[in-house]
Amino acid sequence: MRGTGQRGRSDGTNRAEKGVPEVIFIHPDGRREAVPAEDGQSIMQAATNAGVDGVIGECGGSLSCATCHVFVDEAWASRAPPRSDLEEDMLDAAAVEPTRFSRLSCQIKFAPDIDGIVVRIPTMQR
Repeated sequence: MRGTGQRGRSDGTNRAEKGVPEVIFIHPDGRREAVPAEDGQSIMQAATNAGVDGVIGECGGSLSCATCHVFVDEAWASRAPPRSDLEEDMLDAAAVEPTRFSRLSCQIKFAPDIDGIVVRIPTMQR
């Protein structure tokens, strides 16, 4: 078992006991979609590989389009790495008004310490 097993999930489940590492996407309609993720893979790559609606990643993760905009769940926000200046600039181009929880999912690399991270998909992307 890795660490304490608690991964900050709002439902209190123990991620280490679940097996497959994952990202949880919350769609605008409230539907939850769990997607497998690999260490070092961006959250955008996990989403596009799994065909998650609403995460487009038009630029392929080169930080030039903002079509992978997500809102990191407040319970997970402190675990994600800080935004770079370039990411801050790109968020200004997002179709939905960014908040302090806004991130470009191409800039969040999956790692064991964010296994089970919850991100919300905005109502639209550019």
